[in-house]
Amino acid sequence: MKRRPLPAAAALVATAALLLTACGSGDGNSSDNDKIAGASQDSETAKESTEPSAGQAEDKPDGVDVSLPKDMNLVFDWEKPKDKNEAAAMDDAANFIRSIYRGVDQRTTEDASLVAYAIGDGLKYAKTQIEARLKGGWTATGTRRHYQATTRSASNGNSVEVAFCVDSTKFYSEEVKTGKVMKGTPSISDFDYFRLIMVKLPTGDDPWQASKVYVEGKAAKCR
Repeated sequence: MKRRPLPAAAALVATAALLLTACGSGDGNSSDNDKIAGASQDSETAKESTEPSAGQAEDKPDGVDVSLPKDMNLVFDWEKPKDKNEAAAMDDAANFIRSIYRGVDQRTTEDASLVAYAIGDGLKYAKTQIEARLKGGWTATGTRRHYQATTRSASNGNSVEVAFCVDSTKFYSEEVKTGKVMKGTPSISDFDYFRLIMVKLPTGDDPWQASKVYVEGKAAKCR
């Protein structure tokens, strides 16, 4: 896995597995211990798929642009739950992930999609992920698969936990200036387990927003 050391200032709340990690060569500048902040990390593979599922949103859900270049392929290989709120929260969890990569592609932490689909610690997490890529001069290319999704509603109906696995074995770091793509041997470091806490005003028509992000890196249960 190709990872670049990050500045100490990136430690905002607690260390978390790098959401934007992409597979690459393991030279002296890389470290499997590189983490960045903005999410909580728990103490502690999947079959190949490149086709978008029914969870793949249009480019402008809720009127918000979350479009990405064709070579930045985010696959959401999951089925929507029957519960209406949980299905909507799952859709917007996917849009939250898209908003981060849109920020990477657009080279900004101020894209409208970020504030549409994130709030509080979720927004802090998203911006930290983007800033790490901007400072390192990196973007991403390839296919990143999200799968084995589950949902769980809070008793008050105002929040939903959306949990899922991530396979980044075919998702790579790319140098913006040179276009060089860093590839390497897939490993357990390419698999993460995410839990997003999605929240929404009970009477609002706005999208569900990620308020918390929890990441378990090197997730064997996702392999």
